[in-house]
Amino acid sequence: MRTPPTSDLDLFADEVLLDPLPFHAELRESGPVVHLPNSDAYALTRYDVIRDALADWESFSSTSIAFNPTADQALTGTSLASDPPVHTPLRAALTENLSPRALRGLKGGIEAKADGLVAALVAQGSFEAVDALARVFPLEVVADLIGFTGRVRDSMLRWGQAAMQVLGPMNRRTAESFPVAGELYAWCSEVTADDLAEGSVGRGIFDAEARGDIPAGTAGHIIHQYLGAGVDTTVAAIGNIVALFAAHPDQLREVRAEPSLIPAAFNEVLRYWPPVNVWGRITTRDVEIEGVVVPAGARIAVLFGAGNRDPRHYDDPDAFLVGRNPVDHLSFGYGPHGCAGQGLARLEAHAVIRALSRRVGRLVVGPEVRVPANITRSIDRLPVLEVIPA
Repeated sequence: MRTPPTSDLDLFADEVLLDPLPFHAELRESGPVVHLPNSDAYALTRYDVIRDALADWESFSSTSIAFNPTADQALTGTSLASDPPVHTPLRAALTENLSPRALRGLKGGIEAKADGLVAALVAQGSFEAVDALARVFPLEVVADLIGFTGRVRDSMLRWGQAAMQVLGPMNRRTAESFPVAGELYAWCSEVTADDLAEGSVGRGIFDAEARGDIPAGTAGHIIHQYLGAGVDTTVAAIGNIVALFAAHPDQLREVRAEPSLIPAAFNEVLRYWPPVNVWGRITTRDVEIEGVVVPAGARIAVLFGAGNRDPRHYDDPDAFLVGRNPVDHLSFGYGPHGCAGQGLARLEAHAVIRALSRRVGRLVVGPEVRVPANITRSIDRLPVLEVIPA
């Protein structure tokens, strides 16, 4: 057995975070797993290796998902940072109200909300796509679903962004985000059912705790997952939808001509630009990967974008093609920790794509602005200069 190839790349350097794809390509060609001493991690770079690792929770544990020990300690025992059997009832409580049956009841309201928002923006003729659409829409949906009110509703974006930033290494972004993430952790440890709207999913999670379906004191931490893992990623995905359809008007025309392509279009958006750039795991034993050994206790960096652009799995991976329908993309994860909220994310994104394809012929946009972030990759500002109606 050999040791993996080594690279001096720092995964969390600003220039890498802003445009990781060329760096991912270099790592992917170096090997399926590459040791990165400057990031204190072993990067998984190819599709098959990433998918296999995500499925193998016994070897690639989620008990350590952050790239610093403080965040790992704060997340101990949550559904994000646990393995079966601890993980199983926590995830069940999280997903109980996100089942296909439960989401069907939300579909009409979410589609109406998206269509009304897009119609108003198209009527304006120009708008800032991230502030006016990508942030507004999912924040409203999640706040109503979970039953957030008052200051919590106003803090959702700050808290969601910080909860993802603190998963990075102990760099400036992480240090600056810990106080904000601390507000979220504190609220989740103190929240009660009475703080959430009656009939909401949040109340339902407390009901599950009262029935003994989940351990006492865990309801608040489960609600944390909606904010910590679901807000920033959905904002990123919707911003990416607008930017990619603006850059590829022919693909928007395809969706308008054939609305059944909407789910396929969102799959391609996720494959092309994953909202989560890197995610952590830790090895529980020496693991052999295609003839090389990753030692027990190694920090693993799962590079979703590298796997999603692997030419060994996808033909012409650098092309954005809504007809591709990559249902097996890696952006929602895989295995026991596959994204618990992916049904809701799809419902929101499909509603936005449907509204855009119905009402927009072409979007003329200015330069997109990105800000380096440790874990997610998103557009911070995207001015829509002109909307040509459908």
